[in-house]
Amino acid sequence: MPLQPTLNFLRLPLLFAALCFVSPLFLALAARAASPDDIPLAPAVECSPRAGLPNFFAKLTAGRDVRIAYLGGSITAQDGWRPKTLAYFQKAFPQAKVSQIDASIGGTGSDLGVFRLKQDVLDQKPDLLFVEFAVNDGGAPPAQIYRTMEGIVRQTWTTLPDCDICYVYTLVEGFAATLQEGKFPRAASAMEKIADHYGIPSIHMGLEVARMARSGKLIFTGPLPKTEAEKQAAGGKIVFSPDSVHPYPETGHELYLQSVVRSLPAVRAASQKPGAHALTAPFTPDNYQRAQIVPIEKAVLSAGFQRLAPESEKVRWFGKRLPGLQRADKPGETIRFKFKGTRAAIYDVIGPDCGQVIVTLDDRPPVVQSRFDSFCLYHRLATLLIGTGLPDTVHTVKIEIHPQQPDKAKILAQRHEKMDDPKRFDDTAFYPGALLLVGELVD
Repeated sequence: MPLQPTLNFLRLPLLFAALCFVSPLFLALAARAASPDDIPLAPAVECSPRAGLPNFFAKLTAGRDVRIAYLGGSITAQDGWRPKTLAYFQKAFPQAKVSQIDASIGGTGSDLGVFRLKQDVLDQKPDLLFVEFAVNDGGAPPAQIYRTMEGIVRQTWTTLPDCDICYVYTLVEGFAATLQEGKFPRAASAMEKIADHYGIPSIHMGLEVARMARSGKLIFTGPLPKTEAEKQAAGGKIVFSPDSVHPYPETGHELYLQSVVRSLPAVRAASQKPGAHALTAPFTPDNYQRAQIVPIEKAVLSAGFQRLAPESEKVRWFGKRLPGLQRADKPGETIRFKFKGTRAAIYDVIGPDCGQVIVTLDDRPPVVQSRFDSFCLYHRLATLLIGTGLPDTVHTVKIEIHPQQPDKAKILAQRHEKMDDPKRFDDTAFYPGALLLVGELVD
C-alpha cells in the first residue's frame, strides 16, 4: 500500500518531512492489519473509561502545575490533536498551569517508544501520558504489541506511580471497514488487552470518522476545500486528510479533538481516589519493562567513527533524541558490544548517503542490512534490529560497514522516485546514536 501524499516532501523542510513520515512496515502490512483473524477483535467503542485518570483530574482541579506527555508517531507530531487537546485543557482548567511534553516521532511505533520512554518522557515527570501507536503498530504481531505497550505501562508506574496513562487510537482509511463492522482493528484490539489488565482508559478518536464516512458525510482523502466553489464541489462533506493517514488540522484533527472532549466526562466520572498506581502481575512475562537506551559510546567503536559536532545539521535535527550521534563511512569500520538480554537494536539516522552494514550476532551467519530505503530522499530516525526473542543470556554483537552501496536507484524506483542529485546519494555512511536493549550492557 504505497503512500501517495499530496505533499511533496522535497519541497518541505527536512525535519518536517521526517516528523510526517509513516513507517514502511506499516504501509506494507496495513491491508493485513485492517482485516485480521489471528486474535479476537475488541468491540468498537469510542471510550472505555476503566479506572479513569484520578491523579490528573485531581491536580487540574487543585490548580497545580500539570504536564501532559504525548508519546506517538507522525499523527501526534502534526499540528493537530496534540496542541488542540492541550489548548482545551488550558481553557477548561484556567486555574492550573498545563504544559506539554511532545514525545512524537514520525514513522515510529511502540517498539521504539518503549525504549525512548525514559529519555523522552519520564525524565520530564509528566502527570498524564497519552500513548498513540495504533496506526504505526498496524503491522506488528499482537505478541509484540503486548510486550511493548505493557513495557510502557510498567516503566511509567515504576518510575512515576502517580502518572496517569490514557491510550488513544487513530486510524487510516484501510482501518475504516473494520470499525464500521463494530470492531477495532488488530493493533488497537491488542492494546485493549493491556488497557483492560491495568485499568487504563482508552479513546478511539477515529470511530466517529469511520461512521461519518459510512454515512456519506466525510471523504477520507482529497484536497481541502478552500473556496466556496470547492466546498460546493465537495457536496458539503468533510475532507479528512490529504493522504488517508494524516488528518487536516482544520477537519480531521478537529474530529479527533471532539472525540476526546466527548469522552472526558465518562473518564472523569470513573476517576476515584487519587493515589499511586500499583503494579499487578504482568500480562505477559516477557514484556519490555527492561527496555532502555544506552549511549553508543558505551560500545566499542573503531577509530573511523566520529561524534558529530553540535552545530552540524543532523545534530540540530536529531540531537534532542540522539545526543551522541556518530558517523562513519569507511568499509570495515565496526561497532562491537556484549549484552545480557532478549533484544538489541541500534537507534540511528538513515538517509540518502547511507549504505549497508554487516550484522553478526553470536555465532550466527552474518546478515547484510541496508540503511537505505525508498523513503530515503531525506534523513530520518530509524532502528536497526540486531536480534529479538533471544535467550536471556550474554550475546556478542559486531556491526561492520559493508563495502558496497545498495542499489539506491532501484530502491527509490519502488515508489517511483529518483535521485535528484547523484552526489547526495554516493556514500556508505552509517549514523548510529544509541543502543536499544531489553537487558543490560556487559563489559
